[in-house]
Amino acid sequence: MTDALNGALWLVHHGFAVFPADHPGLDQCAGIGRGHDAAACVDRGKHPCVPFTRAHTLDEDQVRRTFGDRPRNVGVAIGAVNGPAEQQLLVVDSDRPGALEDAASAFGHRHTPTMRVTTAKGYHDYYWAPASLQLGNGLGALRGKFDGDVRGPRGYVIGPGSVHASGVVYELVDPEQPPEPAPAWLLTALQTPATPSAPHPDGAPVREGGGALVGLVRAVLNARQGNRNSCLYWAACRAFEHAAKSQLDSRAVAGALVDAATHAGLTEAEARTTIASAYRSAGGPR
Repeated sequence: MTDALNGALWLVHHGFAVFPADHPGLDQCAGIGRGHDAAACVDRGKHPCVPFTRAHTLDEDQVRRTFGDRPRNVGVAIGAVNGPAEQQLLVVDSDRPGALEDAASAFGHRHTPTMRVTTAKGYHDYYWAPASLQLGNGLGALRGKFDGDVRGPRGYVIGPGSVHASGVVYELVDPEQPPEPAPAWLLTALQTPATPSAPHPDGAPVREGGGALVGLVRAVLNARQGNRNSCLYWAACRAFEHAAKSQLDSRAVAGALVDAATHAGLTEAEARTTIASAYRSAGGPR
């Protein structure tokens, strides 16, 4: 598996819907999306080139056209993939080798080997989860016990054959290994809140900022799939502008937005990246 075209063909042959993503070999990021500054992008090779929740494919001819004549990484649209018994796909993204094994041990279990893709820092482990479960991109009880993120139906991952900005190629550990059913301990942890309840839109320090910040946090909490990142960017820009005028601690405001965004379905890493971009756009108020 040496390039994205071969990776994409392998994926669609095995039922994984794909879409084109930015390639670090391009002079400028080819990713799209509101709030994404392609010219200033430093996180290369990861951004979708299309609205991935709609513009994905399982068609081999389209894959050849998309990946055969230009540098593109291959993304996997997780929500468009169904298992052999109509299960949903769940991908666990480890930031270091052994992170998932350590998390399993912390919960008193052993890691369940499954379809695994090596990344620049760790692994992507692909699992099937029951379709009836409401899974998102939040870590749940794994927060603080797992070095990485998870990707549920609202998310995507970069697939095998793609190239990381460091030059590392994403590779399947065993092309004959399909996704296994997600272990019960993992599903339970993901569905267990890390805190007693969801963030409240008028909690401190948001309450101190008045109605404007309450409304912005509530907008992030209620953002719909496909609009969460752009809504967060917009809300964060307005929140930092308001924080500067009201002399609020921008770090506390950012923390409230992160909590709201992760509850809405974004990963913490995604939320913090978007908020940092908004902070720069707003002039970096303190």
